[in-house]
Amino acid sequence: MCFVDPVRQCSDCSLVSQRELDFYDKQLKVLLGGGTFVVTLGTSEKNETMTCRLSNNHRYLFLDGESHFEVELTRVSSLQILTDPNSPGGSRASGMLLQYKPMGSQDPEQLRLETAQDHKGAAQWLTAMHKAAKLLYESRDP
Repeated sequence: MCFVDPVRQCSDCSLVSQRELDFYDKQLKVLLGGGTFVVTLGTSEKNETMTCRLSNNHRYLFLDGESHFEVELTRVSSLQILTDPNSPGGSRASGMLLQYKPMGSQDPEQLRLETAQDHKGAAQWLTAMHKAAKLLYESRDP
């Protein structure tokens, strides 16, 4: 005996649903697990090794190291995946540049995350974050 989903979708909606299902099954776990990055806030010369992960309610990026920092995702204005030009094809993700407006401020700030020693976990996290941003961008109303 098997369950048949009674929801009918057009082919376009079916493709979107399949991508969302793939994201929730695979990428969300990676984002919740986090990755280790060298983090630079703003134009500061000081950086810190931190674990970056998505909060359990999916509303914040938590950065934990010697200090704790949070970015509310609704305050993010741009996200850019940085690539390593020395990698084959120059397309391996090496970091992320995030612009956001802190609570109570209208001035945008910048957050730079670069892969640390644990490159594999950080690279997987960056790939998942890129897929999340792409999924959100594609789901916007035209």
